[in-house]
Amino acid sequence: MTESRDWYKTAVFYQIWVRSFCDGNGDGIGDLYGVYDRLEYVRSLGVTAIWFNPLYPSPNADYGYDISDYCDIHPDYGDLAQFKKVLDRAHELGMKVIMDLVINHTSDEHKWFQESRKGKDNPYSDYYIWRDKPNNWSSVLEGKAWEYDELRGQYYLHLFARKQPDLNMDNPAVREEVKKVLRFWLDMGVDGFREDVINFISKKEGLPNRIGVIPILDEMKYYKDGPHIHEYMAEFREVCNEYNAVQIGEGPMTTVVSALKYLTGRSKSLDMMFSFDHMTADCLFTEYVHLPFKLARLKKALSKWQYQLEGKAWNTLYLENHDHPRVLSRYGSERHHRESGTMLAAVYLFLKGTPFIYQGQEIGMTNIRLMSIEQYKDVSSKNNYYSYHLKDDEQSRLRRIHLSSRDSSRTPMQWDDSDYAGFSTVPPWFGVNPNYRAINVKKQEAESDSILNFYRACIRLRNSSPALLYGEYREHNSKEPNIYSYSRSLDGEVYLIICSFFMERLPYIVPKQFRGMKARLLLTNYPAKRETGMEFEMPHTGFRVYPYEALVLRIS
Repeated sequence: MTESRDWYKTAVFYQIWVRSFCDGNGDGIGDLYGVYDRLEYVRSLGVTAIWFNPLYPSPNADYGYDISDYCDIHPDYGDLAQFKKVLDRAHELGMKVIMDLVINHTSDEHKWFQESRKGKDNPYSDYYIWRDKPNNWSSVLEGKAWEYDELRGQYYLHLFARKQPDLNMDNPAVREEVKKVLRFWLDMGVDGFREDVINFISKKEGLPNRIGVIPILDEMKYYKDGPHIHEYMAEFREVCNEYNAVQIGEGPMTTVVSALKYLTGRSKSLDMMFSFDHMTADCLFTEYVHLPFKLARLKKALSKWQYQLEGKAWNTLYLENHDHPRVLSRYGSERHHRESGTMLAAVYLFLKGTPFIYQGQEIGMTNIRLMSIEQYKDVSSKNNYYSYHLKDDEQSRLRRIHLSSRDSSRTPMQWDDSDYAGFSTVPPWFGVNPNYRAINVKKQEAESDSILNFYRACIRLRNSSPALLYGEYREHNSKEPNIYSYSRSLDGEVYLIICSFFMERLPYIVPKQFRGMKARLLLTNYPAKRETGMEFEMPHTGFRVYPYEALVLRIS
């Protein structure tokens, strides 16, 4: 019997950015040998699926998202035989594996682009988007969106870095190439794909000039959810249907209305979509505008997606990934490290949807603060430092990078307190966060109340209850500025989740419908102050919560 594609609804994913996960061959770069050695650890979290960031050959202009060969493994990470070994072992341990599919653009070193440069009579000529005169668009990562190519004598479009030319998805031959890539990995045995900036792959005919003064945002309407997007996505869905493969899209700046067109009805082409709304609780574009974190913005965004997808589609749940600074440094408190790290776990792991944990999130890894922009690796960080806020002094610009750099999520995984954090036996490709001696897996394995073990407890509890998997979501006390509280309920089974985002004790006002009801404490990040398993009557007023406290109560 073919397994239902709906397995993703009860899954917990672990995202692995391989270059910084674990160095298994001693060259300072994370690889598939290191991944293989750590698969039992990943499974021990309660994880049932792995999402790999790009593993393909790449010049690393955007660290893997500039692909030069879709059907091979980057030599830094191993080879296809080692990948198959990892895939088979993950399956043996009961974990699915999905690959990162990056088809909006390739590397400029890909064979297709090198051929396309040669002229209009080349078979690959129309694999990319060429123009004699550029429009006024800006790229997301690096300068203007057009680059002049001397060999071809034309400009090519790159919505991201200069070395990431956009594919011309209007060309049927390009879409056939994508289908070959899908089948290559599906034939090998992978279980699906996370599809990078997938809502950008169809551009408006004529590529009109931006009208408006805000780069990127004012022009995104010309390539986000483009005119043929659902037609092209249907072609790729047809291939994945042959293999019962899961498809998860990344939809920058997507709205609920737009996302539902990918997730429901006749145009359904994705099983889930990553949205960005809740990442604006401080500011999604922290490198341009820094706003202080506001819990109200986080609650509003999370509740919007919970309510509006209810009964229609399935949510993705995440707080960290490879494209954002560490969430504990943004939404939590480095000073209250354990308390805020555990609270942030509870905030999202009990929402309705499929959770994604990014490597190091489960031990509360934090932002790195380097002394010079030259120490950073990310193309986006360097571009932002040299392009924006140039009127600011050097230290002010550097502080902005400390807040915003994607490199903070890409420091080597902190396994133990030995040299190089146990990531490698030699100096790593990128700097280890100096706090690794205090924040590491080995230390937290030995502490029963650690962030790591709290993640495990949350996942066990989530998986034990149909209500926490499938139950209705309802937010409570929405106007409370420092506490996020919501319930999950199904067939009379009710859970109340209470999370404080404040550094001091606060009063929690019990929602009216729960006053006088019996409650049982199932989970707390203050085990020394509250007795897990205790039963009590919910007060008719309220009670006080500790700084960054998380409580999960069963109500009856």
